[in-house]
Amino acid sequence: MFQIKNLITKSSIAFFSILICSCAENKHAYISEKQNQTSTMNKTIIQTDKAPSPIGPYSQAVMAGNLLFVSGQVAIIPATGLVLKGDIAAETKQVMENIHTILVQAGMGFENIVKTSIFLKNMDDFAKVNEVYGSNFSGDFPARETVQVSRLPKDVNVEISVIAAK
Repeated sequence: MFQIKNLITKSSIAFFSILICSCAENKHAYISEKQNQTSTMNKTIIQTDKAPSPIGPYSQAVMAGNLLFVSGQVAIIPATGLVLKGDIAAETKQVMENIHTILVQAGMGFENIVKTSIFLKNMDDFAKVNEVYGSNFSGDFPARETVQVSRLPKDVNVEISVIAAK
């Protein structure tokens, strides 16, 4: 009886060891396959001198498949590199112009935007920002969120990023 119990215990241990190794191998195969998909993804960096140069290690925009991811834009005047500050409507207009030039460089326009993120230093500016922002669209508005943040790059009052699709 003891030998049968011992044999069952050893068989159970062997079975579970094989099962665990098999699961680990499958997980490794999944990760390798996913890594392979990532490394072969076609992405294109979008860059134009008609929009502000990045102020850090990022691109103005990246095209991945049919999606364009535009980095957050602030009210930097491309020709001078100076920040436009003070009037929130003027800041928002400059931000939208910067976004537009990047979209055009990628062969798109505001009608291609599917998602927008708006970051405001002060939510009391929402109505003015919304008015300028909305004037760039003629319907079929993109999905959007607007959040108040404590601080933005270059101490601006508004930053907007978008995702567009061809």
